[in-house]
Amino acid sequence: EENLEMVRDTVSHLVAQGRRVFVDCEHFFDGYRANPAYAKSVVRAAHEAGASVVVLCDTNGGMLPAQVHAIVQTVLADTGARLGIHAQDDTGCAVANTLAAVDAGATHVQCTANGYGERVGNANLFPVVAALELKYGKKVLPEGKLRETTRISHAIAEVVNLTPSTHQPYVGVSAFAHKAGLHASAIKVDPDLYQHIDPELVGNRLRMLVSDMAGRASIELKGKELGIDLGGDRELVGRVVERVKERELKGYTYEAADASFELLLREEVEGRPLRYFQVESWRAILEDRPDGSHANEVTVKLWAKGERIVAAAEGNGPVNALDRALRVGLEQIYPQLARLGVVDYKGRILEARHGTESTTRVLISTTDGTGEWSTVGVADNVIAASWQALEDAYTYGLLRAGVEPVD
Repeated sequence: EENLEMVRDTVSHLVAQGRRVFVDCEHFFDGYRANPAYAKSVVRAAHEAGASVVVLCDTNGGMLPAQVHAIVQTVLADTGARLGIHAQDDTGCAVANTLAAVDAGATHVQCTANGYGERVGNANLFPVVAALELKYGKKVLPEGKLRETTRISHAIAEVVNLTPSTHQPYVGVSAFAHKAGLHASAIKVDPDLYQHIDPELVGNRLRMLVSDMAGRASIELKGKELGIDLGGDRELVGRVVERVKERELKGYTYEAADASFELLLREEVEGRPLRYFQVESWRAILEDRPDGSHANEVTVKLWAKGERIVAAAEGNGPVNALDRALRVGLEQIYPQLARLGVVDYKGRILEARHGTESTTRVLISTTDGTGEWSTVGVADNVIAASWQALEDAYTYGLLRAGVEPVD
């Protein structure tokens, strides 16, 4: 009784001061399961004292949707309070629990951007808002603002220095990605056959992934996505399909390297490689010094616009040194490269049974400040694989900058 009086006194005092009061009942669902009558009396006390909303919190994140629905429905019927929901994601059900509470009559939801929160996180704001707008038909945002969902999700991920989840509902880059040839054929007929909404409604886009599973439809759709009209040329599309399959057998992966695939596609369409520079040779020196320090130096020899260039650079690793040497050599010819920067680097050993003699695949993500793209390289040497990925990254960066290739 003393606790109920404290709730009444606190809420009524704040309401008398002209405040709009929302009461968060921490551990509500655990308390309800222990003593339903008393849990409801707390909600009733807050409501009768003038609280605008009483929020039922699944603080431990242990509830399931059917349980949340039943409890919210009962509490609403027995107290008449306007209810909210605050769900943690410890069972992986935070979004489902939130929507179950809405189904049961809750009219206020608490979420966090991208689900960031303690332990495994909170209900993710973006799928909750998208579901309320697109599945429930509730207008919770100003007109047209739902299209900002993907951009805002990714921008917040950048602010907190976390890579956006590729598999996040609605906003992940894989949320509307299609790979198998059968899927691609169906998408050509009707995109809704393999996606539950138009991705543009949330600012995302349909993506065709090209792999050894690709068929003609996959290649044609991917070309359309990249703005390259294949014109129904069955022979050309067939060549691209075979080349993709041949290269993926060697370890390349184009579903994670759109830029490398676009360069391959343009090469087949135009009948020649897209080239801004040509490498004569490169050499890497790794020095282990007696004092325990290390030195990495790379020298590259290349040709660009008829000029032979020799450049050398040091780095904190052989790949970093290679990147710097390329920049030293090429920026004097192509100043546009100064805007480019590597934002992610992944190396993976293929055929691990061969140990250190195994083939290595390298994926590199590069940005020019306005966009980001990924390229791939495969070789039995990690530096050589990195070189391939960097060469594609710079070539694609120059293509984006509108620089004309060298004949």
